[in-house]
Amino acid sequence: MNNTIPLLQKGDLVAIVAPAGIVKEENIRKAIPVLESWGLQVVMGKHIFDKSQVFAGDDPSRIEDFQRALDDTDVKAILCARGGYGSVRIIDQLDFSTFVRHPKWIVGFSDITVFHSHILRNFQLPTLHACMPNSYYDCDPGVLDNLHKALFTSDIVYQFPTHKLSRAGATEGIVTGGNLSILYNLRGTPSAVDFKDKILFIEDIGEHYYHLDRMMQAFLRDGQLANLNGLIVGQFSEMKDGSIPFGKSAEEIIFEAVRDYNYPIAFNFMAGHIRKNFALRLGAPLYLSVNQMDTIVSFS
Repeated sequence: MNNTIPLLQKGDLVAIVAPAGIVKEENIRKAIPVLESWGLQVVMGKHIFDKSQVFAGDDPSRIEDFQRALDDTDVKAILCARGGYGSVRIIDQLDFSTFVRHPKWIVGFSDITVFHSHILRNFQLPTLHACMPNSYYDCDPGVLDNLHKALFTSDIVYQFPTHKLSRAGATEGIVTGGNLSILYNLRGTPSAVDFKDKILFIEDIGEHYYHLDRMMQAFLRDGQLANLNGLIVGQFSEMKDGSIPFGKSAEEIIFEAVRDYNYPIAFNFMAGHIRKNFALRLGAPLYLSVNQMDTIVSFS
């Protein structure tokens, strides 16, 4: 099986679909010129602006749009319009057989972690954890340049100051992960990736500190944190506390769960529910180096 996906080129066709939450039409209309400025042609799902409860259309409509994009061999990337909730409701109804024969980039984050994890688990293909068209207008200016580079060029290198809780070391491995709450929700399903020998990336938004601790303790208890090659911790934004303070930061909660292991840990990677949401190729080989001063994350 081919486990690589061609990088994009000018003239390529990309599809914007909405597998989860309701999309704002004005935001997508602002995103299309960005993609066209990169030389891409853009097609949108027929139901992208539908609304059904909290979803961008009912399940059959969202399945129809995603399946059409999967099956269209002229489409070279599927850009998920936004996250929210809903991907888990349609993942088992999708047929990936044409996608496996003609793989393409699937791009998004948050709820789109369902696709990242399912595709790596079942087809060993990479996907792109990155910002989505519904929020292009609000991205940090460098993020869209970064997304362009991630889609069009092979080498991506990030270098940033080492966080005080990071653990030094160097490692290589396939990177997996995404939104921690989604990974927790996928445990025991056909979409769950075995973390053994992987570099795990995690991020989240709006969680209570005690729930973050509960998720980390669950992954600790089932052995998923024991045999990682490395850990990259993105942004845990808008965290919530209870009437009785939990007493630890998100970083401290995560470190406590993995403190007895020896693999490198990189805190404060700029990815997640923030304006500076940099791209990661999940399911692809990654090099991680952490020293006292600097941390390097690189793809090639």
